[in-house]
Amino acid sequence: MRLVHRCALLAWLLTMLSCLAPPPSHAAGSAVPPEVSAILDKIYSFDLDDATQAARRFQREHPDDPLGFLLEGEALWWRIWCSSAEYKWGMIDVRHRAKLDADHRYFELATQAYSLAIAQNRSRESAANYFYAGMGDALAARLYALRGENRATARVGVRARQNFLHALELDRDYADADFGLGLYNYYVDTLGSLARVLRFFMGIPGGSKQDGVRQLEAAIASGALTPTLARIYLALNLHRYDQRYARALGVLQPVAAKYPANPLFQLMIGDLHAKLGHWDQALAHYRAAAALPVADGECKSRIQSLADSAAAAVASLQASHKQ
Repeated sequence: MRLVHRCALLAWLLTMLSCLAPPPSHAAGSAVPPEVSAILDKIYSFDLDDATQAARRFQREHPDDPLGFLLEGEALWWRIWCSSAEYKWGMIDVRHRAKLDADHRYFELATQAYSLAIAQNRSRESAANYFYAGMGDALAARLYALRGENRATARVGVRARQNFLHALELDRDYADADFGLGLYNYYVDTLGSLARVLRFFMGIPGGSKQDGVRQLEAAIASGALTPTLARIYLALNLHRYDQRYARALGVLQPVAAKYPANPLFQLMIGDLHAKLGHWDQALAHYRAAAALPVADGECKSRIQSLADSAAAAVASLQASHKQ
């Protein structure tokens, strides 16, 4: 994979944690406020219109809280993911997208969340405030990366990492921060030798894949709001880089079972079954994804196209295997 793409992918995937920190008034590991849980459930269930409206209500009711802006950004991100995904190398994923005028709202949300977190930290330093500051930068970094803006991605991505570290310095049990650092450590360790040299000169800190996996597993076990995304991205990592398809399937299946209305989870599960040679199961999940109702017309069309492409590839492999 080209160096630029790998560096961009690193920062983008690091930032998928973006709206998942607990509110400043709630410590990591404490009970998640019901309204926040409800919004996250809507996002994971792919009810993105309702999730967006609920996030905006949260903003009006808590104008100084970064969480409402991060939640809206997360809902918007899944729209971007859906409209930008492609089927390549036997895997449905987002790899690149052109700059669009509509991106302005997304970056506004990221900036507002970061600014609110920094302002709160000036008056009351806390692990949660540092975490939220990291989340704001994280929100921006993943779209910069997807658009190929690598300098901007590195700038905000490294700053996000620093805020996650500060959160853990103040509260070592802040398991959701382990999620962000786990992604960073995993992806930076997948860079090739040339990328490692350039990473040094760019001032990008190193990492360990083993530490990354351990931290993702800690987030799954003990995070307040990151366990679902930790499962998603651990599974994606195991698929993309380690070819550990059976383990990835086991990690991801609880997510797909809890949120069966999300077509993207069905597609991800289908890809893993296909890699394992479970042809019938793969085709069943692709068909299920295509049959699910999706309010956004562009997204619905893209899911149908992705499911068709993946199903055709699996059918071809199945036919070749029978010969």
